[in-house]
Amino acid sequence: MARVSTYLNFRRETEEAFNFYKSVFGGEFQGEISRFRDIPPSEDMPPLPEEDKDLIMNIALPILGGHLLMGTDAPESMGFRVSSGNNVYITLQPDTREETLRLFNALSEGGTVEQELQDMFWGDYYGSLRDKFGIQWMFNCDEKNK
Repeated sequence: MARVSTYLNFRRETEEAFNFYKSVFGGEFQGEISRFRDIPPSEDMPPLPEEDKDLIMNIALPILGGHLLMGTDAPESMGFRVSSGNNVYITLQPDTREETLRLFNALSEGGTVEQELQDMFWGDYYGSLRDKFGIQWMFNCDEKNK
């Protein structure tokens, strides 16, 4: 089922933040907690410093009304510069690739594509952009599990 969630970027405190949110909202994290050490090696990506390997790549916590709060550490070694304003994304999880592409193209009109839609190593069709108003959007389609 399609849904919308909120995605938070942290400098290096995702684990601490999400343990705090879990203590506030209760419940359990959804699925596995992915760490940067889980990224398969690629010649397109420089080696990750040892101190960044245990940082969180993805975590999800269901909160009120089924809303999913998601997050990641955004290490500077990977080119991230987190500051207030660029640390929140609206994440759309459409049911189909076609709907994902339609929404992605519409929202990117006049904006900036950060990452083109593509199949990712975790199995989803993913992309991100900043719309013409400066709002950041992520798209994650897991069509095969629908």
